Amino acid sequence: MTHRIALAATLALMAAPAAADEPLTYFTWSGYELPEFHQAYLAQHPEGPEISFFGDDDDAFTKVKAGFKPDIAHPCYDKIARWNAAGLLQPIETARIKNWEKIFPVFRNLPDIQAGDGKVWFVPWDWGNTSVLYRTDLVAPDAPQSWNMLWDPQYAGRMATIDAVHDTPLVAAILAGVNPFDMTPEEMDKVADKLRAQRPLLTTYTTDMTSIEQSLASGELVAAMTWNASAVALKKQGVPVEFMNPEEGMLTWTCGYVLLKDAKNIDKAYDFINARLETDAGKYLIEAYGYGASTATAFAEVPQATLDELKLPANPEEMLRSTTFTGPMKQNDDIAKMFERVKAGG
Repeated sequence: MTHRIALAATLALMAAPAAADEPLTYFTWSGYELPEFHQAYLAQHPEGPEISFFGDDDDAFTKVKAGFKPDIAHPCYDKIARWNAAGLLQPIETARIKNWEKIFPVFRNLPDIQAGDGKVWFVPWDWGNTSVLYRTDLVAPDAPQSWNMLWDPQYAGRMATIDAVHDTPLVAAILAGVNPFDMTPEEMDKVADKLRAQRPLLTTYTTDMTSIEQSLASGELVAAMTWNASAVALKKQGVPVEFMNPEEGMLTWTCGYVLLKDAKNIDKAYDFINARLETDAGKYLIEAYGYGASTATAFAEVPQATLDELKLPANPEEMLRSTTFTGPMKQNDDIAKMFERVKAGG
C-alpha cells in the first residue's frame, strides 16, 4: 500500500509540470489575436496563447454552453448577465489586475459586472461604435444622416447589415420608437415589421467585415452597418467613405475579458489580461483599429490629432452623451428567435 501511495504521488508530481506548460486558451473575435495586443504576455510566456474564434457573441455563448472550455473569452458587456446566469463564469479579482484603476470609471462601474468583495465578472478592454459606413461618391451629398439610409429603397441590393441581435434589431427598435432593451410583445412585433421592410433591400446579413469592406471598396455596396475599424481600413486605402453620425445616435459598445468557470490556466489568464491592459496594447488598438481602449493611460499616449481624425473623444463619457450604449436586452432570446424568422422570410 505504501508503495502504491508513493507511486501515485510521484506520478502526480510528474504530471504537474505538464499541466503548467499547457497554453492559455483564448476565445475571441477575428482580428483580436494580434501579438501587438499582448507583448508583455509573450515576454512571460513565449509559447503564446492558443486562440479560437467566434463570429459574434451569440455564437460564442452557444459554443461555450455546449461544452467548449477556453480559459478566457472576449464577449461584449451586454451579454455578461446571460453568461453569468448560465453558470459559465468565475469572478476575477481586481487586486490582481494591475491597471484596474486606469480603466475609465464609466466601464469599471458597470452594474452587471460587479461580483462583490473586489471581484468582477468582466474586465472591459475595448469600446467603439456601430454606425452606417457609406460611399460618399455613391450617395447624394444631401442624404439625411440617419439610420434610415439602410432602409432606403433607392439603394436596394447595395446594402448590408450586421447579423447580430444587439446591432440590427436594436437599430430597428430605435427607428420604430421602441425601447430596444425592454420590449412588450406588441413592441417586438413593430420591430419585426421594421426588419421585414429592410430584408428585401439587403444583399446580406453578416459579421464578416472583411467582405463588407471589399464590397464597399469595389462599389458593389453603397452602405453597410459596420464598426469603426472598417472606416479606418477603407480610408487608409483611399476609398471615399464616411462613418455616419446618425441623427438618432450611433451605437456604443464595450467588450472585454471573462474568466471561464472551468479555466485551467488561472495565473496565465491574469498575466494575459494584465498584458492587454498595458499602455502600448491600448495605444495600438486605438491607432490600428480606431477603437477606444478602456484605459485612460492608452489615450494619453495617442496624439490629439489622431483622436480627432478617428472621431474618438479622449473620454468615452463624452461620446455616451450622444449615443446609445448597448446594454443587456431583457428579451434577448425572444428577439434572437424573431430575427432568425425575419431573415428566413417569416
